Amino acid sequence: MRKLALVIILLGLLVATVGCGAAALPSPAPASQAVVVEKMVEAPAAGQESYATSGGSAGDIANDAERMIIRTADLSVVVTDAVQTQQFVVDTVNGLGGYIADSTSWRDGEQLRARMTVRVPAEKLDALLAAIKTQAVRVQQENIKGEDVTEEYSDLTAQLTNLEATEVELRELLAEVRQKTQKAEDVLAVYRELTTIRGEIERVKGRMQYLSTLTSLATANVELIPDVLAKPVVEPGWRPLETLKNAGRSLVNMLKGLVDALIWLVVAILPVLLLIAIPVALVIWLIRRLGRRGRQKMQPPAKTEES
Repeated sequence: MRKLALVIILLGLLVATVGCGAAALPSPAPASQAVVVEKMVEAPAAGQESYATSGGSAGDIANDAERMIIRTADLSVVVTDAVQTQQFVVDTVNGLGGYIADSTSWRDGEQLRARMTVRVPAEKLDALLAAIKTQAVRVQQENIKGEDVTEEYSDLTAQLTNLEATEVELRELLAEVRQKTQKAEDVLAVYRELTTIRGEIERVKGRMQYLSTLTSLATANVELIPDVLAKPVVEPGWRPLETLKNAGRSLVNMLKGLVDALIWLVVAILPVLLLIAIPVALVIWLIRRLGRRGRQKMQPPAKTEES
């Protein structure tokens, strides 16, 4: 029993050591992004050395393996017709065995602009960029960068070898515990360690698969900018006759408004003004007449000369 407990403790320490290195790995990309080739390293036989070190076999793998480079290109070109060029890029990418990851187009005034993210086999990236440049009036910006992940992949290979070897030993230990002790707590303890190891193996495999996808398919971000010089002198959709009709219609509407205002003035407002103005005029006339009579009475009568 003590021997079994000691073995479980040692295996737990090994799982914790390997898990610390694998826990920091980012989550793998969805498998639906592209068809990938999974690179696996077989676990050593039961009688061989179980654990690999990053300074030993992993270094040899890194030296023997091909360099794994993640290639990414950013290309911004000025084109005469963004619609035709966008379709040209789609056809070219399909012809090279790639696919369109994202495509966006929008109106900039009367002309169309587009931005695309495409993925093609890494060895065909240069051919894609050269083909797009043939459709460009000029190249606005071009940037190609590569990220070497060979060392990371080698470390993952070493971790996978260690984890798979540990899994083999745990399975053997689980079978031995079931045959000898047949205690539920002992079986569950080994099974928990086996489950943890299996989860770490799947995580490392996922990361390796993700790196394989990125290195096998290069990414190109393409922006299509319409050429200002290619803008037509007469904008599409200009209709001078329709503009003339609209101007005449506006003039008629304005005259109709003036006539309507005049009608309102004559029919509705003028009678009201007359009703107000006539009494006011009579009052003013009476006041002036009475004032004239009062001035006449106040004047003395004229003297007659004696004959």
